[in-house]
Amino acid sequence: MNPKFENNIGIAVPEIMMPEKSVDLTKWACVACDQYTSQPDYWNKCEEIVGDAPSTLRLMLPEIYLEKPGEAERIAAINAAMKEYVEKGILENKGEGFVLTRRFVDGKWRNGLVVCLDLEAYDYAKGSTTLIRATEGTIVERIPPRLRIREGATIELPHIIVLIDDDGKTVIEPLVQKVANEEKLYDFELMQGGGHVEGWLIKDEGLIRGVIDALAGLVNPTKYGTEMPPLLFAMGDGNHSFATAKANWEKLKATLPEEERANHPARYALVELENVHDDGIVFEPIHRVIFNVHTGAFLEALRTELEKQNGKCEVRWFDCPHCRASAMKELPAGAHAIPFVIDGKIGLIIVEKPAAQLEVGTLQNALDVVLKRTEGAVIDYIHGEDVVNELGSKPGNIGFLLPPMAKGDLFKTVVFDGALPRKTFSMGEAHEKRYYLECRKIGK
Repeated sequence: MNPKFENNIGIAVPEIMMPEKSVDLTKWACVACDQYTSQPDYWNKCEEIVGDAPSTLRLMLPEIYLEKPGEAERIAAINAAMKEYVEKGILENKGEGFVLTRRFVDGKWRNGLVVCLDLEAYDYAKGSTTLIRATEGTIVERIPPRLRIREGATIELPHIIVLIDDDGKTVIEPLVQKVANEEKLYDFELMQGGGHVEGWLIKDEGLIRGVIDALAGLVNPTKYGTEMPPLLFAMGDGNHSFATAKANWEKLKATLPEEERANHPARYALVELENVHDDGIVFEPIHRVIFNVHTGAFLEALRTELEKQNGKCEVRWFDCPHCRASAMKELPAGAHAIPFVIDGKIGLIIVEKPAAQLEVGTLQNALDVVLKRTEGAVIDYIHGEDVVNELGSKPGNIGFLLPPMAKGDLFKTVVFDGALPRKTFSMGEAHEKRYYLECRKIGK
């Protein structure tokens, strides 16, 4: 990476590759591979839209096909397409710079900045205190199939979104007012309801240095009241893809002489930074439903485990949702209240002095223990209260409702609690996820 922009915060300036001007960008950009994993019709429609045109659809493997028959052939085709797009000039090197990107979807704008992050500043292991951290537990078993794709890749293209905690809006937002003299890379409609996206290549050295300095200004060990190892970059979307890039780098690094390790392109990963305080970012709760249990026994086992982990735990029953909501307002400060529905009845689990920062942590930590002891029990993660109430009312099921996580609590919670329980929050619906667009060369 360019020595002019050396820093100690794990950020680097990438060389951006984009399709040459004749390429239809609506056909080029496809949504993240980990979306619509149970909806083959979506991906069939993508195939229909793209046809024979150059597209990122040819440069990634939708996870609906992961570990399915034909996977090896698909990966081989991806590797061949990457080389073809570079050799035939379908992808052009636009030079070194950040990309300011703006996305309009579902009535709101969202700002982002495409950069490289140093995988040496990241560790997905539990208890990590690196500047770059996972926000949810990384399931290492999910890495090997993704690694098969990354190992043979000559270019990378990001769907990873990494968050920064910039309440003063000092990093990304000022660029929106300063891009008039920068090269506009794209301005088009995304396929399949993805909204509108536009982007500028930031090559001005003063602007680049300003971004790096502003990011460095966010590093503060006492930011959340008590001195703790600072967290600068937190995974928002694509945690397992970033972990795969890390695993690939560790494997490759072991084969390289020391002098090649510092600036090898695979040491870095292309991501989009977003400010967690951006008005366009919405955190939505993910609820839980338990299936195939003796509901009374399961609820009592859960209450007992919650009491063991946290102290006093009480279960209350209510005649109506309004009564339950009123009771929640009267609880002491700091208490966690988890509404549930069981056999058509509604109740509330109350933990007065929780050990975890968030209700989802309090509930999931206990559920993990009780589920392991309950033969045949199954958990599912559900969007929408109506669905939880419907499913939770059926015999043998229990539905638990969780509050939305406040965006401003994310960094503090990860700093003090470590990685959050899986399925803590969702950054929008599937069509709002990042589309593959910019590329970067990482191999020969």
